[in-house]
Amino acid sequence: MTDQSILTTCPYCGVGCGVHAEVNLKSHQASIKGDKNHPSNFGKLCSKGSALGETIELSSRLSEPQVYGQTSNWSETLDLVADTFSRTIKEHGPDSVAFYVSGQLLTEDYYVANKLIKGFIGTANIDTNSRLCMSSSVAGYKRAFGSDTVPGCYEDYELADMIVLIGSNTAWCHPVSFQRIRAAKEANPNLKVVVIDPRRTASCDIADLHLPIAIGTDTTLFNGLLHYLQQHNAIDENYIKSYTEGFESALKAAANHTELSDIAQYCNLAIADIETFYQWFAKHKKVMSLYSQGVNQSTSGSDKVNSIINCHLATGSLGQPGMGPFSITGQPNAMGGREVGGLANQLAAHMELSDKQAIERVATFWESDNIATEAGYTAVDLFDAIYDGKIKAVWVMATNPVVSMPNANKVKQALQQCEFVVVSDCVAHTDTLDLAHVKLPALGWSEKDGTVTNSERRISRQRPLFEPAGDAKPDWWILTQVARRMGFEHAFHYSSSADIFREHAALSGFENDAEHGLRDFDISAFADINQLNYDQLQPIQWPVNAENPQGTMRLFADGVFFTPSAKAQFISITPRAPANPLSDSYPLSLNTGRIRDQWHTMTRTALAVKLNQHKAEPFVEIHPVDAKKYRLENNTLAQISSAWGTIIARVEVTDSQQQRSLFVPIHWTEQYASSGRVGALVNPAVDPISKQPESKHTPVNIKSYQPAWQGFVLSRRELTFRQPEYLVKVKGEQFYRYELAGNDLPEDFTAWVKNKLCTAEVGTPQWQEYQDLSKGIYRASRLIDNQLESIVFMAPDSYLPERSWLTSLFIKDALDKDERSALLTGVPPLGTPDVGQIVCSCFNVGEKTILYAVQEKGLKTHQEVGQCLKAGTNCGSCVPEIKALL
Repeated sequence: MTDQSILTTCPYCGVGCGVHAEVNLKSHQASIKGDKNHPSNFGKLCSKGSALGETIELSSRLSEPQVYGQTSNWSETLDLVADTFSRTIKEHGPDSVAFYVSGQLLTEDYYVANKLIKGFIGTANIDTNSRLCMSSSVAGYKRAFGSDTVPGCYEDYELADMIVLIGSNTAWCHPVSFQRIRAAKEANPNLKVVVIDPRRTASCDIADLHLPIAIGTDTTLFNGLLHYLQQHNAIDENYIKSYTEGFESALKAAANHTELSDIAQYCNLAIADIETFYQWFAKHKKVMSLYSQGVNQSTSGSDKVNSIINCHLATGSLGQPGMGPFSITGQPNAMGGREVGGLANQLAAHMELSDKQAIERVATFWESDNIATEAGYTAVDLFDAIYDGKIKAVWVMATNPVVSMPNANKVKQALQQCEFVVVSDCVAHTDTLDLAHVKLPALGWSEKDGTVTNSERRISRQRPLFEPAGDAKPDWWILTQVARRMGFEHAFHYSSSADIFREHAALSGFENDAEHGLRDFDISAFADINQLNYDQLQPIQWPVNAENPQGTMRLFADGVFFTPSAKAQFISITPRAPANPLSDSYPLSLNTGRIRDQWHTMTRTALAVKLNQHKAEPFVEIHPVDAKKYRLENNTLAQISSAWGTIIARVEVTDSQQQRSLFVPIHWTEQYASSGRVGALVNPAVDPISKQPESKHTPVNIKSYQPAWQGFVLSRRELTFRQPEYLVKVKGEQFYRYELAGNDLPEDFTAWVKNKLCTAEVGTPQWQEYQDLSKGIYRASRLIDNQLESIVFMAPDSYLPERSWLTSLFIKDALDKDERSALLTGVPPLGTPDVGQIVCSCFNVGEKTILYAVQEKGLKTHQEVGQCLKAGTNCGSCVPEIKALL
């Protein structure tokens, strides 16, 4: 039964997909599908968005304030937070406190946080996890355009003649956009798609050309392109003369990159492939360059962005349909955070702390006499300042820096020794939350009420599906209550998200005119929006003002920019190698990134059973040549170490990975993997301009991890283990899966296992056991009234049975005789289907199911597989894997 139908916005990546939720209030459940009328996705959702209904359960929620481990009430907790921050500021000054916030916050939450700390506490020590994903894009746009402006929109996918994906596995990280590009290519076979990425990823499935570039050499490639365009009369001289400055200087700076052979050698690419790319770029006017973390997350990320923009300025391919440089943001509200000044070097409404007039303008609007006047600590420096004792009190909101920051062990130590740590979150446990002195229960997605802005500048509403869980409160409300207690009541009289949005909109238009200087971000049309219109707000792209009341699809079509001269700026780029070179001690380069079905640090996605099946454990991709060199076999365990930390991960040998380079996903935390927190390894070096960390190149070494034993446990009940050296926890359908490895063998296998698994449930336990101590093999299963309760496999190595058939037994009310007999073999009885490793998470279709259908029914294409099994027909992220199986 549906109680209400609500349109809201997905809380995952920056695509900003519209969601249609059919809500059952009594059961606290929601049926999720895409909003067919939302212009970001037109009804499509990826595997993560489709599984949102599985992530709204309440058992994992933080539902009450906690102070030093004890449940508290809001009044006392807020008093403590306000008093402690006030006392710290009085004793040590405003720069002794800091906020660390998140692209998971709504714009209204973000606005209040920024206003409180910059406008009234008087320090700019507020930075965001968006520093880790898009600050290089911000810096690049601002250097070129004078403003943090994304020129184009998603409609350009269908209008482009050439799309270049640079440092972006769009197929996995922005699946709905990727499927839109796939559809555009199918509709227009002449559309050229180029993928520039060190790895051969799923995005290469639609590529006409893949350039497996050496990590860190993007600026060399695009400097070479700039010269090629000039040499082959492919530049737009009139555009350059009329609308830009600095072309000759940029060309001169790129003078060392004129020979294709030199570029090929430096970038580790084939000359013919470089020439093909350059020819295509020169030939096509409607070129889109889509770039993401592979460009941004670098010590030269800002230069990489500008080297791309330089080429678009040179050809005049900007501001018109089907063309332009387009940064794909990673989080649902990374753009909204930029709008309100969530970065330590920004003010609100795209104004800058480097601009004295802007500081005075915002101070006047906020009626503040204590506004920050200089930039604060950026993310890496902020946690270093906490570690050094310079920051005495920190408030972390909606993010998990103990996992996501580089040099994460130092971040953990910093918070452990910090005098006062406050964390606002919606879940009861994260690696960061567990270090907090004060825990504040915030609303989660399905309860939040506000706005987010996606990668194409489109503002959309997140609307609540349910009442708050327990005593959870909106982030803006928590901030407002603390602000009032700190003595700033006059400036924080908000009673709803709409109140904040109105103020945010009014500030965007305040002195935003020719007299005072025009700014790109302007939503002043909403300065007087009432509650009803706010509730009914439709997706719209800024600027939205008197001149553009229906929003704005593209900017810079008139060639007028936000620089002092109103002309776009070419930036002279001198390529730089990554900050930390490889060495004998650390001979491999570590690249990190996302996987298809998980999100950030898994606090939401790990709750959804279907999202845990595709990649269940932390893994490391390694090229076959390197695997042989370092004596690593597929599916075994490896230890990866850097100068900053060590992890253990499952080996995946693949030629999609370059030699001397490794890839490890970012998602696993100590909550789910005792030794899989890759942030502990990551290089903390940053871009000197954007201060964005280098997450795509960390010098590491690798070696086989050979414990005394390995194994797995499947259990209907959640279990607790005294952490062995390797422990991974996975939630499945009616079971929990634990992957284990340890350096010390249990003295008594049976006693060790029964101590873990046996409790006094109602029913008649049935115990099966097999062991060969001479070989280190142990297997046991426990049934209650013929229903599988738990099963254990242990061995001296990684040669263990697949888990798929065994896990499928937990949904059965009772096992038959053949199934019971086969339990300890781990192999299904003859004739019993085994789905194998899950390929399609949307419809739970496994590898063996696909292969069987292909063989039995003679399926030839991924479309035929989709018609037969539905695999690949929702988000399409698994299509490349289906093609590989074919």
